[in-house]
Amino acid sequence: MIMNSNTKTIDVPVGVILDMDTSFGKMINTCISIAIRDFYLQNDDYTTVIRPHLRDSKQDNVQATAAAIDLLKNVPVMAILGPSKSAQADFVIEIVMYHTVIHPSASDDWIRAELYKLKTMQTRVFVVHVLSDLASRFFKKVVETGMMEEGYVWIITEVLTSRLHSLDRTDIDSMQGVVGVKSYIPRSHELNGFENRWKREFKSRYPEDDVTELDMFGIWSYDAVFALAMAVEKVKNSELNMAFERERKATSDLDAIGVSKMGSSLVKTIRNMRFKGLSGDFHIIDGQLQPSVYQIVNVIGKGEKQIGFWSLEYGISKKLQNETTGLKTVIWPGDSHIVPKGWEIPTSNENKLRVGVPAKGGFVQFVDANTDPITKQVVVTGFCVDVFEAVVGALPYAVKHDFIPFVTPDGKKPAGSYNDLIYNLSAGKFDAVVGDVTILANRSDYVDFTLPYTEAGVSLIVPIKDGKKSAWIFMRPLEKELWITTAAFFIYTGLVVWILEHRVNKEFRGPPGQQVGLVFWFSFSTLVFAHRERLISNLSRFVVIVWVFVVLVLTSSYTASLTSMLTVEQLRPSYTDINEIRRNGESVGYQEGSFVKDMLIKQMGFNETQLKNYSTFEEYDNALKLGSRNGGVSAIMDELPYIRVFLAKYCTKYTMTGPTYKTAGFGFAFPKGSPMVRDVSRAVLQVTEEQMLNISNQWFGDTTSCDQQNGAKVNSDQLRLDSFKGLFLIAGLSSTSALLVFFFRFLHQNREILVSQDSIGQKFAAIVKTFDVFKDDDGSRKSNPDEAVDEFNNIHNSPAVSVFHQEAGMFSHDEGFSTTEPGTPVHETRNDN
Repeated sequence: MIMNSNTKTIDVPVGVILDMDTSFGKMINTCISIAIRDFYLQNDDYTTVIRPHLRDSKQDNVQATAAAIDLLKNVPVMAILGPSKSAQADFVIEIVMYHTVIHPSASDDWIRAELYKLKTMQTRVFVVHVLSDLASRFFKKVVETGMMEEGYVWIITEVLTSRLHSLDRTDIDSMQGVVGVKSYIPRSHELNGFENRWKREFKSRYPEDDVTELDMFGIWSYDAVFALAMAVEKVKNSELNMAFERERKATSDLDAIGVSKMGSSLVKTIRNMRFKGLSGDFHIIDGQLQPSVYQIVNVIGKGEKQIGFWSLEYGISKKLQNETTGLKTVIWPGDSHIVPKGWEIPTSNENKLRVGVPAKGGFVQFVDANTDPITKQVVVTGFCVDVFEAVVGALPYAVKHDFIPFVTPDGKKPAGSYNDLIYNLSAGKFDAVVGDVTILANRSDYVDFTLPYTEAGVSLIVPIKDGKKSAWIFMRPLEKELWITTAAFFIYTGLVVWILEHRVNKEFRGPPGQQVGLVFWFSFSTLVFAHRERLISNLSRFVVIVWVFVVLVLTSSYTASLTSMLTVEQLRPSYTDINEIRRNGESVGYQEGSFVKDMLIKQMGFNETQLKNYSTFEEYDNALKLGSRNGGVSAIMDELPYIRVFLAKYCTKYTMTGPTYKTAGFGFAFPKGSPMVRDVSRAVLQVTEEQMLNISNQWFGDTTSCDQQNGAKVNSDQLRLDSFKGLFLIAGLSSTSALLVFFFRFLHQNREILVSQDSIGQKFAAIVKTFDVFKDDDGSRKSNPDEAVDEFNNIHNSPAVSVFHQEAGMFSHDEGFSTTEPGTPVHETRNDN
């Protein structure tokens, strides 16, 4: 630090490390010199002045480090501008550390070998971050290895894009189709003036050199000097005294350098700075320059062509500060206008994707793998194969693959089950598995599946029979549980009505046998609305109204279901419930090698002796035709895709019935963690939406024609208890509520019995005896039924009641009800229950 007595300013030494043997280094040096002069001409009130100390790194990392040590130890400097190469900068920062993919001194053969390695990999998009001297050799080798052809993408970073002007014509020719990005510096009056002054000074400093082109690195170096000068001034004089403290016992040049007392403050200031510079908005955050806009260029012909911009506000756009997204037309390697897919797996024959496929004798519509006996070529066809090929074609990159049948070494029979095929994939024998492979949880423990590409589910195939020939067809509209529930509610409702009417209604009294018959008669007669017993209790009327509604719904549903059974004979499956087949000890068929066998045994409780496996649709037909009693099966359980194809062929003989047990469908399998699963799943969705119908029709025809021929999809047409649970709940709550109200009122009226000193048995007997006593309309109690009947007849035949019966049509005696309206004599309407 030197105090200049003439100007009253403090000289701040700053180091500059550049490769002075290159035009780039000379350009930067010229820009720094001009920047120092311009800054202090514009800021003549500053008390600090930067004094540059130039060192030549001679394009060598070690030399750059030595220059830095010299500047820090012998000058000493407060800061260092440069070195110009990132590798040298890293070396200086770390003092022994260096890492790069391609060393600048690497031979052409080494570069070529590395490119061939890249060529055998998946990616076809490469980002190159090299300086122009290495780029000149690198891209020539890219052309030689055939990697500057259609399908490839090469992107260069700013460090090379900004120096394209320094490359000769042969270098540019080897980079045709390359896309580059660089910071965008807007043109301004100040920038134009600086360029003119820079050219004059460069020519005066290096007269023997051709004037190179000023690029953004030169402009940034100009602004960097401004940033450093402002930071030094901001630190102020208090921290400029005694800039270094040296270690007393220095054991090496590095130890003798010392520690800058102002370094931390200077770094803190310069790492976060923003001002309007020659390059535009010069903004540094955490030591990183923040370009506000990037320019995207395409190497075409003799140089570069601007194709778009990127900004934080608009993203990628064709024009600056414009919302028109995308880029202008890009010419890709190979003079192609087609946007490359970007990936290819892989290019070498020995590294093609090994795709395992199941080999079996039947169901060849889905997958069929054979080896040509003459050419020895593997021929794989089928619906699943065509779907896979369509999916591969929809991927954003190319996938080369070979199909490998999963067969024994002699090639004559399958090497195992579908689970075995999956295990071989997880063991590394295959790179993928394609076929009619169902996605299952236990298989997902070993491999990753794509999204399914087929309909999911397992169901039954059963023969069709003529249901109208059965003598018991009238029982079929309702399932057994519904019959039992309905009968129970008939009895319960009749019992409730009897309890509510027994004390007040002579028609619900008499000998025990007669009363039991009355309970059944009254409730079951509501089926045809033939009940004629007069109801007196309002509670019983409420119960019967609700029950009549329930009966109406049940009878209407029964009639509709029976009519359907009698008129649509082709919709009658021989079985509708697989549990019925199991209980009868009959046999069920399944596809050989399928997971359905485990499903039948473990989930549905079948004995293995009841199960039979088959390999073709023809065997399915023969087994169903024979039936369980003749060595065949009563039903076939299989997945929906197979069922659809089978029924399309045997439409008039068999049908699908029963519930559909959910599965995940067919999927393509890949090793755990494969990066292809996500891309293939996306492609499956695309193919499903756009091509699946055509592929399916090609292999299976129109599988919906059978449903259209039969009129509808076959399902069980029995009425199930689940459909009427709500109805029975309402009826049960109504009857039970009325019964509870009656008992509470009855017990309240006879509470003297409950509070008596008698035993429980005596109380119960008294309550029962009291309940059995007939209570006539005038409030008297009669234990003699004959007297009650005579009294009732006298009342029933009174003129008032006769008149009422003539005018009250809704509850007339002819319809089986008798009631009173307000205004009738009290002895006719009284009802204590």
